[in-house]
Order: sequence, then structure tokens, then C-alpha cells
Amino acid sequence: MTSYYKIISLLTLCLLGFVPMQAQIRGNNIVVMVQPDHQDWNYRVGEKAVFTVQVLKSSTLMDDVKVDLEEGPDMYPMVKRTVTLKNGTTRVSGTMTQPGFYRVKAMATIAGKQYTGLCTAAFSPEQVKPYAQCPVDFDKFWSNALADVRKNDLNPTKVLLPERCTKDMNVYEVSFTNNSSQSRMYGILSVPVADGKYPALLRVPGAGVRPYGGDTYTAPGKCIVLEIGVHGIPVTMKQEVYDRLLQGALNNYWSVNLDEPNQNYYKRVVTGAVRAVDYIASLAAWDGKTLGVTGASQGGFLSLAVAALDKRVTFLAAVHDAMCDYEAELHGVAGGWPHYFYHNKGVDKKKLEGARYYDGVNFARRIQVPGWYSFGYNDEVVPPTSSYGLYNTIQAEKELSVYQQTGHFWYQEQWDEWQGWLIAHLLKK
Repeated sequence: MTSYYKIISLLTLCLLGFVPMQAQIRGNNIVVMVQPDHQDWNYRVGEKAVFTVQVLKSSTLMDDVKVDLEEGPDMYPMVKRTVTLKNGTTRVSGTMTQPGFYRVKAMATIAGKQYTGLCTAAFSPEQVKPYAQCPVDFDKFWSNALADVRKNDLNPTKVLLPERCTKDMNVYEVSFTNNSSQSRMYGILSVPVADGKYPALLRVPGAGVRPYGGDTYTAPGKCIVLEIGVHGIPVTMKQEVYDRLLQGALNNYWSVNLDEPNQNYYKRVVTGAVRAVDYIASLAAWDGKTLGVTGASQGGFLSLAVAALDKRVTFLAAVHDAMCDYEAELHGVAGGWPHYFYHNKGVDKKKLEGARYYDGVNFARRIQVPGWYSFGYNDEVVPPTSSYGLYNTIQAEKELSVYQQTGHFWYQEQWDEWQGWLIAHLLKK
């Protein structure tokens, strides 16, 4: 009996040990791959790029697979066709006569499930130029907007969140006044436990509506970090509250009053992000010298805007920066999310003129501080054409780190490089 129970106990422990492993789902057994014949994915204008398309199951080529192909400039495929891969592989080629990005996208439907692979090759990307035009009163518009919001006292609030504090950092939910006495910005503030003067980092968010956890992982105990939301609501509520807002009152918020710059939803978002700099500057723990801003996607745009509008910002890092070069799409060239003019057959002049006040390219033209920029060639949300065009306009000190294969996400290596760059500039290593 003793041996029996020992065996049962061992089996039980083994099963319990395997439960977490059984609960994890990682990747797909079937993979569609599209590979370029240049390792860096870069070509010169007029050069031919050759792409190898493969469908693999258990890392081996599949036979007689039908694949739908889309080939052509980023977001504007010129060719759509279906081919059968007799031995699981084929080659296609493409070129461009002007600087930009050429994409091959392959889609295979197997057992009712679609699998997709893509590769986006760059053609003389350092020569890509944005189409964004700048309003003559751009600087006056934003100067007046900030002057108006700064007529309001910050009237900050700060509530300790004990469950989020660490041995190095105290964590608070904070708020401060934005564009009216009743309009507030909310965020999570992390401050070193030890008394002293510290550099600061402002984290601005990607698109959407969500709660925020705060940042206690960037140089813990050595810097202040403020992570903000942009919708004027507390950032510690249950996720379901934000989900309902995104489907209700905040649905499609990025398109509100595009034709009226003074009523555009992003006006209070941009001024609120700059007010976050005002708030950081009011903290006794800030060293008064070093203040960075960083974000991805919508947060990339906001990083550009804040760095351009506030001279206290000393560096920025923007990842797959959205909201850049909207009007490229009026010329049949990939522009930035949210693609205001992608499906428009006619030009709405008021919307076009209004969008220019909120185009990241026009903020980037005014940046004077060091920046780190990173994006992927395979991004279908923020196309590399818009990101590279924006990067090429920046005259300040800049670094570009391309992760060609990434889409609208980042790899661990990219995240680690991003964090390393931020920490080095915060701590001046």
C-alpha cells in the first residue's frame, strides 16, 4: 500500500507540474514565410528584390498549398493573385522607381484557418520625403493653446497606492488640471523612496482606453516616472469600464472634429501631455535638468509633440510613431494611422487643413533634442513609409534602430534596446 500511494503521489505531482505547461499556447505549427534576398531588406531604387515564399508545417515544406499573394507598394498592392505551391515554395520579385517600401503578403487557408506571412523591402528609404504641409500659423496655434491651458492652476492630487509600491519606489495615482478647471489628466507617478533630486521620464500612451500600472522598472530608485492616460478619467478602474467607454463615448475618438482644429479631440490630449511636464517640473524631487518623454504608436506621436512644444524636455524615444504624414495617402503613398484619407476618393479640404495641426511630421520638424526612433518594416498599422519619412525630416541628433520583421509590436531585443537607451540618457551613462 505504501508503494501504491507513493506512486499515486508522484503521478499527482507530475500532473500538477505539467498543468502550467499544458495551458501555454505558443505560435503555430503552420507558418507562412516571406524572405527577401537582401539580409538587411534594403535595396536601391530600380533594383530588383526577390522574395522567397514558403508554407511550412512542423518546419518542413507543405505540398500543393494555395496561396493568395498581394504585391506592390506598402498599403497599395498592385497585383493580387492566387498560386499553388507544388513543393511549398515559390519566388516572386518586385521593384520601385521611387523611394519607398514594397510589400509581398502571402495568405494560405488550411483547414479553415488563415495563415499570413509578409515581407516589406525598403527602396532607398533614406530618400523618402513626407507630403505633410505645415499651416503658416502652426506655432501660433500651439503657443496660444498652451497659454490658455496654463491660465488654470495645476491643482494636483496624489493618492498613494501601497499595493504597487516597491522597496525602491513609492507609487501614486495623480491628477492635475488640463484645459479647464473641470478637465483633468490622470496618471501613475513613481518616485524613489529615498529623498533626493532625480531625473524624470514621461510615458505617453498608445491609442485606446485602458488602466495603467505605472513604471517601477526603469532605473528603480534612480528616476521619477510619470505614466499618463489621455482621456481625462482615472486610470485605476476595472478594465470593463474602459472597454465600455471605448465602445461608447470614446468610440473612434481619434476622428472627432478633424475639420475643426480648435475642437479636435487631440487638442486636449496634446495640451494635457505638455501639462504633465508642468506637473513633473512642480515636483520637489525633480532635478530640474533631465526630463525625457517616450511612447509607442499614438505615444510616439505624443512624444514628438511634447518634445517639440516644451523646451524642458531633454530627449525622446518614439517607437512605430503613428499619426504622421496623413496626406501622403492623397498621393497614393502609405501614410500614418489612423489613415484619415486612405479610403477617401475626394479631398475634404477642411479635414485636410485641420489634420495638419496634428501631424507628427510638423512637430518633428521642430525637435531640437536627441531622439531614438525604432519601427518595423512589416508594420501594417503604422507603415514604414510614414515612419521613415518622418525620421528623415528630423534635424536634431538622432538614432534609428530598425527591426525589419516586426509589425505593430516589438521584439524583446527591441524593448531591451529601448529601455537601455532611456536609462542611459536618464542617468547620463
